[in-house]
Amino acid sequence: MLYEWLVPLSDRFELLEIFRTITFRAAFAALTSLLLSLLIGRRLISVLRWAKIGERVEKSDSERLRELSQFKRETPTMGGILFLAAILVSTVLWARLDNFYVLVACLALVGFGIIGFLDDYVKFTAVKRSGLTARGKLKAQVAVAVVLAGALWYLHYLDGRTEHLALQLPVFREASIPLSWGFGLPFLAVAVLVIVGSSNAVNLTDGLDGLAAGCVAIVTLTLIPVCYLVGRADFSSYLNLTYVPGAGELTVFCSAVVGGLLGFLWFNCFPAQVFMGDTGSLPLGGALGLVAVVVHHELVFALAGGIFVLEAISVILQVWFFKRRRVRLFRIAPIHHHFQFGGWHEVTVTIRFWIVGVILSLCSLALLKIP
Repeated sequence: MLYEWLVPLSDRFELLEIFRTITFRAAFAALTSLLLSLLIGRRLISVLRWAKIGERVEKSDSERLRELSQFKRETPTMGGILFLAAILVSTVLWARLDNFYVLVACLALVGFGIIGFLDDYVKFTAVKRSGLTARGKLKAQVAVAVVLAGALWYLHYLDGRTEHLALQLPVFREASIPLSWGFGLPFLAVAVLVIVGSSNAVNLTDGLDGLAAGCVAIVTLTLIPVCYLVGRADFSSYLNLTYVPGAGELTVFCSAVVGGLLGFLWFNCFPAQVFMGDTGSLPLGGALGLVAVVVHHELVFALAGGIFVLEAISVILQVWFFKRRRVRLFRIAPIHHHFQFGGWHEVTVTIRFWIVGVILSLCSLALLKIP
């Protein structure tokens, strides 16, 4: 919005030329989102507490987990509203609203945010239900992901830019996997898988104070330089990356995400004053998955978000082993609770997962210059 308002005036006021710069707008998008989160945080927490939208630990299947979480009873949840509002307002202010990718990213936040909100709403209005049914929630996620992937397919396939319908390999970048055959259906399948998988993986990670918010912020910080590099023809050519015109504007969006999450962490760090709930975790994962698809770094995203992958795999393996062999591979799944049951304090688990997340993110960034 500010871009559309101020850049046309740059002919008269040379100083306004700075609003053309992505890095300038990205920095202020992060700052704006951070300040908005801090400003409205306490008021939103008060409203949620007044509405008695608090954590219901009694719905957990594990008696020991209920015991460990007793002090979190009635802690306000659905706090994802806090940073979603901050991210969207900041993006509208600082990003170019004529950029297709920015609009689709905002659509991902809103679409998955509505699903998460409905899931949380059912949890706190129904006595015996723990949210939407798994099948119903998955169908809704797939439907939103199909719309998002279809929008990208429409942009690239109909414009003849089939090079954007490919899976880029992080090391062997000369050999990408084409996904444009069959009218681009393979691209649609991969995009939906990445978006829905990322959304659910972040949702599974949201189990300890500050864990999901911190890990998402780390991964998003990794995506910021990737978006900027692939959106620049000179840098993408030097690094042998697929040039995606307009993708650099996602730098502003991702910066707003980081700022909003840092503001949310102010209230979500141990002991948490508010939880994000599915209202926050589902849209965060969905939006990050979408950004990874846009910049053609799905595999790098999987490495940077290795914590999310580990959380999802731990649940899959736990279910598989129990159904096939009637034994539990982990003490409990997702795996962050496994370490908690092993005697680690949840702060220890959170910080160590953050450290691993930073290491994985650095490794993924290193792949950008190999070979």
